[in-house]
Amino acid sequence: MATEQRPFQLVVFGASGFTGQFVTEEVAREQVDPERSSRLPWAVAGRSREKLQRVLEKAALKLGRPTLSSEVGIIICDIANPASLDEMAKQATVVLNCVGPFLELMQLKYHEKAADKGVYIIGSSGFDSIPADLGVIYTRNKMNGTLTAVESFLTIHSGPEGLSIHDGTWKSAIYGFGDQSNLRKLRNASNLKPVPLIGPKLKRRWPVSYCRELKGYSIPFMGSDVSVVKRTQRYLYENLEESPVQYAAYVTVGGITSVIKLMFAGLFFLFFVRFGIGRQLLIKFPWFFSFGYFSKQGPTQKQIGAASFTLTFFGQGYSQGIGTDKNKPNIKICTQVKGPEAGYVATPIAMVQAAMTLLNDASDLPQAGGVFTPGAAFSKTKLIDRLNKHGIEFSVISSSEV
Repeated sequence: MATEQRPFQLVVFGASGFTGQFVTEEVAREQVDPERSSRLPWAVAGRSREKLQRVLEKAALKLGRPTLSSEVGIIICDIANPASLDEMAKQATVVLNCVGPFLELMQLKYHEKAADKGVYIIGSSGFDSIPADLGVIYTRNKMNGTLTAVESFLTIHSGPEGLSIHDGTWKSAIYGFGDQSNLRKLRNASNLKPVPLIGPKLKRRWPVSYCRELKGYSIPFMGSDVSVVKRTQRYLYENLEESPVQYAAYVTVGGITSVIKLMFAGLFFLFFVRFGIGRQLLIKFPWFFSFGYFSKQGPTQKQIGAASFTLTFFGQGYSQGIGTDKNKPNIKICTQVKGPEAGYVATPIAMVQAAMTLLNDASDLPQAGGVFTPGAAFSKTKLIDRLNKHGIEFSVISSSEV
């Protein structure tokens, strides 16, 4: 993010990729939002002018905006050419990066440099992990007391044609799990002090457990949510002196047949991802090794239109005036985040509304720049309100004293 005047407020980098084309469509929707009070000059960026032009033409056709292509700038750049990336960045106030993830290594390497330049780099700003990270903050804000621990359960809903996920997400998981040893070394080298434990320690569930409240089986969620939420809670404790919240994430898998299917898929994945040739096989045959969940084609429009997600949070804590040292938690709260299809509808909405927050709520961001999680960057902003208006809805289901 840059503060001086630049030609484009937003640039979608990697707009011709599978996810990038959906982010492009979402920016085009935001451009004509009736609540907008000013222009939104924006551009798409990538390696091929022809591909970028096709993405804009496709978006124009889908949205009924025949003049869209002439309203949007095109920037040619390539990750193999750092100078071209510099030129792209100089033209943008906010870059929406659809090319690669910004996670813990980015924070370690570039946080101080970004802070010196007043630049905000915010990773995990799609479905992974805005609903989880801001969902925990929302739950904390809605509890009349001190929230100490939260469990979240992700439920993915599909239509009659089932689910499909593009293999780009599959590849990211392969590279992420394949790099676990380096990630452990990185975490050990950072020498971070432990965040204090408030209230009783949150017990981890079995690899397969039954959730009575949701009447279904669940397994641990293998995405980035836990890591992101923990980093956010550390930031809020160390910088804003807020009480840290323990967190665990799970995904519901329905009945026992689904449990068995996912267990086999998980075992295959964890075995093959350990070896170079295994990773090559996983990348080459995503549909086979994921039992049909991932494919090179990705989901159809019908599958996307029929899908949605529900992320349910069960929190516990202490009412005001009750000490956390020796007493048991005496308040429970249940909240939810609901939204449309996670990967290619909710993710673009989350990214674009995060960008709008950067542009419009600058005074509520951390004072200096740096590399942040969504919760660290946006905890004091109106991002949750923006998401509510755009179909990602936060709500309280129940709250009671025990």
